[in-house]
Amino acid sequence: MRHIIAILIENEAGALSRVVGLFSARAYNIESLTVAPTEDASLSRITIVAIGTDQIIEQITKQLNKLVDVVKLLDLSDGPHIEREMVLVKVKAATMAQRDDIKRLADIFRGHIIDVTTSTYTIELTGSGRKVDSFIDALAEHKILETVRSGVSGIARGDKILHI
Repeated sequence: MRHIIAILIENEAGALSRVVGLFSARAYNIESLTVAPTEDASLSRITIVAIGTDQIIEQITKQLNKLVDVVKLLDLSDGPHIEREMVLVKVKAATMAQRDDIKRLADIFRGHIIDVTTSTYTIELTGSGRKVDSFIDALAEHKILETVRSGVSGIARGDKILHI
């Protein structure tokens, strides 16, 4: 099962390395990893997407909670949550027919063309991972030159918060 684990961690050198090291030492794969400072400059928020059984994820969360740098942890998959991912896709758009089709696809998926050259379009799209995957699949008939994905960011719905 896919789990989204949100972690509040002290914003110090080496803290991220210790979290990632915990996964690699146990041969668990991280599908997605995002890290950024929070509204409190002394804390960072890490969002990790990992796939594993409930037992494996429970073991990982217990071990993460033992790390000195970890302030608080929440498995967002345990309840209703919102997740988003951003993708930047550079696609070949040399002919007018290609440009029209790519523009139409971007509009359908509510993406934005953020850069135009004589031979390429760069499109920005934000949504669930499933939406991002569907957009990339829809572009399959065009030559995708480059794809950059941000990784998942997530937040619990309602009153449930990850805060100290």
